Amino acid sequence: MKLRKLTSATVITLLASLVLPMQCLAQGNNHKLPRYTVTDLGTLGGTFSLAGGISNSSWVSGQSTLPDGYQHPTVWRNGVITDLGTLGGLNGWAGWRPSDHGDAGGAAETSTPDPNGEDYCGFGTYLECRPFVWGHGRITALPTLGGNNGDSAGVNNLGQVGGGVENTTIDLTCVVPKGFYEVKAVVWENGKVRELSTFDGDTHSWALAINDRGQMVGQSGNCNTFTFHALLWQDGRVINLGNLGGTMNNLAVDINNQGQVVGSSNLPGDTTGHGFLWQKGTGMIDLGTLPGDVGSDADGINNLGQIVGGSWDAEGNDRAYLWQNGVMTDLNTLIPPDSPLHLIEATGTINDWGQIAGIALQISTGDVHAFLATPTMMYWEISERPKVVLPENVRELLQQQRHGNRFQHRLTMPQ
Repeated sequence: MKLRKLTSATVITLLASLVLPMQCLAQGNNHKLPRYTVTDLGTLGGTFSLAGGISNSSWVSGQSTLPDGYQHPTVWRNGVITDLGTLGGLNGWAGWRPSDHGDAGGAAETSTPDPNGEDYCGFGTYLECRPFVWGHGRITALPTLGGNNGDSAGVNNLGQVGGGVENTTIDLTCVVPKGFYEVKAVVWENGKVRELSTFDGDTHSWALAINDRGQMVGQSGNCNTFTFHALLWQDGRVINLGNLGGTMNNLAVDINNQGQVVGSSNLPGDTTGHGFLWQKGTGMIDLGTLPGDVGSDADGINNLGQIVGGSWDAEGNDRAYLWQNGVMTDLNTLIPPDSPLHLIEATGTINDWGQIAGIALQISTGDVHAFLATPTMMYWEISERPKVVLPENVRELLQQQRHGNRFQHRLTMPQ
């Protein structure tokens, strides 16, 4: 991949254009909220792409469909999209936030059918699904704990990678014909895998993000109770972050270098959930929703404490938001009024420059593409936008992701 060189004057101009909006944001006044230009990041030739993370050097990791419908892990930078390939199979994805060097984690299929009939990658192919790290133009498989499957997530600037992999112990809480191996949260350092502590007897756990201090966050649970815990790993121990009253779909998905954690937790009754902010001293704080909505996710937090995610109504119509100083703002009100995109959710998190990545609806075609929103010096009035009703297939996809979990696709056996 060729990267454009920036002259000193260009760098100064870029920094000025980004720092001023960030200073305005820090003041917490709605009339001084930044405005964003939006870039459609495109696809690998198919109709779908998704941003899973963004680094401070503007590397965006995610996934995209090919013309034949298969899905490959992808990175974007400086307007260039790169297919990371697979490990011999048909599909794969790149995970959460990549490093500032452009290293990205994820999972990719091999060409080997899973001997236990698992569909770990979730593409309906029942091929083995292996964790990988991508860097310097090549994809490299990472070791498991002896099992057949796993996936890696965030990569920090020290080269540490978080994730979850199978061991060789059959999980007796999963009532399936052949049984599945347990999955344990791990960290990879210098290509070697190290298992993390498991919380309170849970049989499965995943690390979903890692910061530059080596702190990791994720989720654990088991098959028979479907009770899930949002977790933090630090100093060799695991910490349950609590919940907002529900027992299902509790997970922590991002952590900044200050140790602030965001994620999602179900409310009492487990019919919907809200995004949360957790920090030492205050515990878990409910971020609420945008006006008129019933649920929300928190997908990312930067080192300035700004949070992004998605908020949805009772019909599942999702819209991306920016949360700052206790105020949640519809991100669609901060982009040009004539934008051809409706920003669905900031799945790709936010970096320290205020750039936000996620998924957007192409209003004219109904396709879903990854987007990159960048703070700008341009100005327009903030006003409510007309409600966008998402296509049924898009709402169904969001519902599956929102109410599903890491165990769901593992419980589907081939006929």
